[in-house]
Amino acid sequence: MSGTWRRWLLVGVVGLMGLAGCRTTGTAVREDKPGRQEIEFDAVTVTADLELEKLNDEELFAGGTSAFAAGDFKQAARYFGRLVDFHPQSPHRRPSLYNAGLAHQRLKEWEDAYHRFVELADAEKGQDDALDAAFRVAETQYHLERFEEAAALLAKVAAREDIPAGRRMEAQVQQGICELEAGRSEQAEATLRKVLTTYEGLSDKDEVDDYFPAQAHFFIGEIYRLHYEAVKLDPKRGGDKLAEDLNYKAELLLSAQGHYLRSIRVGNGYWATAAGAQIGAMYENLYDHMVNSPAPPELNAEEAQVYRQELRKKIRVLLTKSINIYERTLEAAERIGSQNTFVDRTRESLRKVKELLLADADNESDATPPPQPTSEPHS
Repeated sequence: MSGTWRRWLLVGVVGLMGLAGCRTTGTAVREDKPGRQEIEFDAVTVTADLELEKLNDEELFAGGTSAFAAGDFKQAARYFGRLVDFHPQSPHRRPSLYNAGLAHQRLKEWEDAYHRFVELADAEKGQDDALDAAFRVAETQYHLERFEEAAALLAKVAAREDIPAGRRMEAQVQQGICELEAGRSEQAEATLRKVLTTYEGLSDKDEVDDYFPAQAHFFIGEIYRLHYEAVKLDPKRGGDKLAEDLNYKAELLLSAQGHYLRSIRVGNGYWATAAGAQIGAMYENLYDHMVNSPAPPELNAEEAQVYRQELRKKIRVLLTKSINIYERTLEAAERIGSQNTFVDRTRESLRKVKELLLADADNESDATPPPQPTSEPHS
């Protein structure tokens, strides 16, 4: 379930700081064969970045800040990293730790970002940058696929009563997402439902960002979508079993759709377009399953033909529903000015589904026999 729709700021890191100067401590020459010499050097010692070695902490901080503002995150990580590693008493060290982590995140060097943030983070008691760094540590662990570690850290933040409800809700949503990625879907659903219970119980819902309840609904929808995808339609198991599986699959689709629609109703633009795209994709997916499914083996030729005719009617309904959802999603995205990967994906899916519906109509007209003339004149 990877995804482009998750609420993680995709920021990263470049690991190696500029190669430092080096020195040799001596050489030894050994005769090998006549006419040849093999020269062995002592181990090279990396001491520092020669360009930055002459700068003090004020100059390093200014250089890192300037580079970050210019979008040169490699240079920013280099300057801030130098300050952190070589000026432990500097008053700029804490902000440099955080900024170095941010620069590494922008470059998607998650391990380096983790090592910067973890020194600063305090999930149980931290405030301000220490609390923000705890969220960042969880984010880097997520990208490093250390889902259980990230979930455990976020649970500590979510349990705190000394931070605003919005921050607790943010931690709990992200905890649920990490639990889902770790394969614990039941626990993930329970965690996400707690978020929604908290949200519904707020007397003033404006005190929290609508991003997080919308995200919670979306990922509960994702849980049911994953259950839906796990149900396989196999006609070889017989018509009765196929009908049972198809009904169960449709129930899971409707459950997922219900949570996606609740996500849309919360009113957050990003998750509204993401949820609309997922609903349309599920109808499109069910269409693919049904159109590519052979008739149950116990049906004779005539029964198989009737089966396919009935299936075509249901397929046409699915395609029409998918088109309707996609069009409404794009209208909403245009209305709020949303532009993201879900909008692009929805636009392409809409084009494809319309082509499928047209092809289905053409196939039906080709398969319909022409009307036969009657011997009696029409009145």
